[in-house]
Amino acid sequence: MNKIIIIADSTCDLSLDLIKEYDIKIVPLHVSFKGDSTDYLDGVTITREEVYKKCDELGITPTTGARNVNELINDFKQYVDNGYDVIFTGIGSGLSSTYNNAMIARSEVSEEHIEVVDSQNLSTGIGLLVLKMAKYRDQGLNIHEIATKVRELVPHVSAKFCIDRLDYLHKGGRCSGMTKALAELFKIHPIAKVINNKLTVYRMPRGKYIKAVDEQINEFKKDFDNIDKDCVFITHSGHMDGEEKYIYEKLSEYIPLENLHITEAGCVISSHCGPKTIGILYILKNSGHLI
Repeated sequence: MNKIIIIADSTCDLSLDLIKEYDIKIVPLHVSFKGDSTDYLDGVTITREEVYKKCDELGITPTTGARNVNELINDFKQYVDNGYDVIFTGIGSGLSSTYNNAMIARSEVSEEHIEVVDSQNLSTGIGLLVLKMAKYRDQGLNIHEIATKVRELVPHVSAKFCIDRLDYLHKGGRCSGMTKALAELFKIHPIAKVINNKLTVYRMPRGKYIKAVDEQINEFKKDFDNIDKDCVFITHSGHMDGEEKYIYEKLSEYIPLENLHITEAGCVISSHCGPKTIGILYILKNSGHLI
């Protein structure tokens, strides 16, 4: 059996330590601003903080672009030509054309030696699946077996985020000025959840931001008996006021510390949701699917 390379796109938001520990190859998505001809690469030629600075200066949010077919062909071919099998996942097909482009690239390079999994998710919702891929690889499974097992996990990933303000959703045309004004007036801090391959606002708690954070923690507690304890992520977009440490302390009563990770979101989710967005992400168990 050929050695296996796991490739994920930059939206998986894994920390450098985890990327190194599990030997994951990361390929960047694109970030661009209207009026700026530069094609930035997420986490390579532009950082999250630089995105925020440009958003403030220009009054607009960037456009995030998929990894294109030619890039993915090169990503895959360099390993397949050297005797590796490749398994790839990235931002969900409902959120980007990256998955469809990867499927085209697979058909161009080798369907035998490449598997592509639609995460139907974003951020460390993808990262959870990537770490499962690494676990199955290390157990000696081939790429087709890994892909089958990970596809079974896709519907069981819980990805929820508290959003402090609607400024970035408004700038990006994802909510109206009226909605933004009402949210500010009534001190609403939305909780967004990945549902059916889309990031959807599904709760609108009123009050202080910490109240929305506590709602997330309470939902985690309700799910606890059905949570896969192998890995839980706390992922944030920066500019926090200690909420990530607060959640970590609360969740550490339930999850072994070595399985509880704080990571920072990259340019893509930060471009959509803005600073001070934080999520708790985990996989819900399903009998017979998780080891």
